[in-house]
Amino acid sequence: MRIAITGSTGLVGTALIPALQNDGHQVVRLVRSSGNAPEGDIARWQPDSGTIDLAALGAVDAVIHLAGENVAGGRWTKARKQRIAHSRGPATERLCQTLAGLQTPPKILISASATGIYGDRDNEELHEASALDSRDDFLATVAKQWELGTEPLANSNTRIVHLRIGIVLDRSGGALARMLLPFRLGIGGRLGSGNHWVSWITLHDLVRAMQYILKDASLHGPVLAVAPTPVSNREFTRTLGKVLRRPTILPMPRFALRLLFGEFANVLLASQRARPHRLLEAGFEFDHANLEYALRASLE
Repeated sequence: MRIAITGSTGLVGTALIPALQNDGHQVVRLVRSSGNAPEGDIARWQPDSGTIDLAALGAVDAVIHLAGENVAGGRWTKARKQRIAHSRGPATERLCQTLAGLQTPPKILISASATGIYGDRDNEELHEASALDSRDDFLATVAKQWELGTEPLANSNTRIVHLRIGIVLDRSGGALARMLLPFRLGIGGRLGSGNHWVSWITLHDLVRAMQYILKDASLHGPVLAVAPTPVSNREFTRTLGKVLRRPTILPMPRFALRLLFGEFANVLLASQRARPHRLLEAGFEFDHANLEYALRASLE
């Protein structure tokens, strides 16, 4: 297939593109500035307007939409929250309006979403059919608008997948990379009580899941991209300390998290105990379903 990808230079896109190319697919990167793009097929894309260089894009069979402002890139000021929100729902809607207007819309759109769409759910077991968060939670609201942004393609023949991604484990970036220094220094510890649930997936399995979804036409709508074994933050902390052979005896109290991170502390303390029912029902097998093994593989 010829596959267009947004967010191609991020953690997930950087790993996904060579995997798709190894499968024999042709990849075209949708980029804001061709001057900063890696070598290969590129097409200019303006998220603020949805405009795409259609001559460079050509006919595409699939679009994988990964772009979005980094939610953990700094303290949540009013301006940063606006960038986070605008880079998801509105940008996705404009992209999908452009794709819907193509003479031949893509056969499949995989659009990134997040487990944050469920909000803070304590010990509740979550899956694709679970009710979404109904409270005034910023990230949950953003994620809902993110998924609603694909509606311009709803009347086409495009198969739309909302990939609800958990914490992605890889040493080269994301949450795990930021944890490594304090944990290696022996000052890592649980967050708050440590009782909140963490839904995670290795970058390796996330890429494999997207490859699988491209091939399996039964998968559409919300699909959870998380390992089938969520753990408590306490267990995650203990396991990472074991893998790194470091103590994990210095917890970060809630009040300290709120002082350091402001509103973003709510994300660090939110509990989402999610299981990937749709992927499992479709026959997908995780290479990394055990957290200790997943961490060791991610840190190799």
